[in-house]
Amino acid sequence: MASGTSAPGRAQIKQKTLRTDRWWLAPLRIGVILGFFIVYATVRIFMNKWYWVDDFHYLTPLYSPCITASCVEGSSHLGTWFGEFPRVIPFSIITFAVLAGFRGTCYYYRKAGWRSLLLAPAACAVPEPHKKYNGERKFPLTALNLHRYFFYGALVFGVLNVYDGVLAFHGKDGGFGIGLGTLIIWVNLVALWLYTLSCHACRHIVGGRLKNFSKHPLRYRYWTFVSKLNPKHGTFAMVSLFTVILTDAYIMSLSAGWFSDLRFFN
Repeated sequence: MASGTSAPGRAQIKQKTLRTDRWWLAPLRIGVILGFFIVYATVRIFMNKWYWVDDFHYLTPLYSPCITASCVEGSSHLGTWFGEFPRVIPFSIITFAVLAGFRGTCYYYRKAGWRSLLLAPAACAVPEPHKKYNGERKFPLTALNLHRYFFYGALVFGVLNVYDGVLAFHGKDGGFGIGLGTLIIWVNLVALWLYTLSCHACRHIVGGRLKNFSKHPLRYRYWTFVSKLNPKHGTFAMVSLFTVILTDAYIMSLSAGWFSDLRFFN
């Protein structure tokens, strides 16, 4: 049976919506941001170059960890687990699969994607173009329920990024050093961890199944902390997109030799 504005008994009008405000601006803005990030990340992972700055041990998060024999010398912090990849296969295919899976199945990005990219619906009181609504009951949409498992993978890669951030305190002549790249990497780390820890799956894992908080005081503290971050999960999700792009673009520019890192110490 038809639903929405086509449902029996509903007034049949030619106007798509009676809203007079700029309801289309928010989904358009989010759609442009998501589209740009998807294109940028796809292009970057298939470049297979300009991801490592040897002088300061900067490794872009899009290629961390670099664990194949195809990686440039010095960038394989965890060693080489695989042989050389063919040029058509990105070095960061595992990283991309886990982190793209985490963001792609994220509750916030699912909402943003449905509204901005699929217009289902674009805004309140604006009917969607689809005549039939099936929800997320069929494959591949049922795979979106794997979000909590991708969350565990995101935690692992978050720890690896922290390790990369520690190595970024490297001077040009060895020893301790701080540059603009170091600060950018750590700003990105803060944004990524705020996004990860504010996740709905994280909140559920920490305390979602507890029936009595008084018997689990430590988990209750974790749950309280995550609950304070959770309302800003959407903000952290979008901010972290920009910090990832900024970090990767800066490291790419240094690796390509387009300009030099601004050094504050050594």
